[in-house]
Amino acid sequence: MKQIAFISKYHIPAPSKAPFLERQHIARAFIHTLEGFVQDYAYERITENGDTEYITIATWESDAALNNAREAVQAENLRTGFNRAEMLQQLNIRMEPGLFREDLR
Repeated sequence: MKQIAFISKYHIPAPSKAPFLERQHIARAFIHTLEGFVQDYAYERITENGDTEYITIATWESDAALNNAREAVQAENLRTGFNRAEMLQQLNIRMEPGLFREDLR
C-alpha cells in the first residue's frame, strides 16, 4: 500500500516566526498521537530579507488514515478554539498545501 504525504510550504514574515513555531509544535505533537501516522519532518530556510520559508511533511499509512487525521485535527481545533485560517491571516503567513503519493517504481 502506498503511503500519502501532506506537504505544506509556508512563507513566514520574520516577526511571525515565533508564534507560528509555537503553534507548529502543538500541531505536530497532536498528530503524533493519531492512528496511521508514520512520520513527519520540518525544514526551514531563511530568505535574504530575514523571512522564513518553512516546509512540513507529514506521512500517513493510507488515504483513510489521512482523512481520519484531518477530522481529528478539526475536532481538536474546535475543542480548543483554534482557527488556523485566522492565525495565518493575522500573522500574514502564506501557505501552499499539497498531497503527494509515494512513488514505488
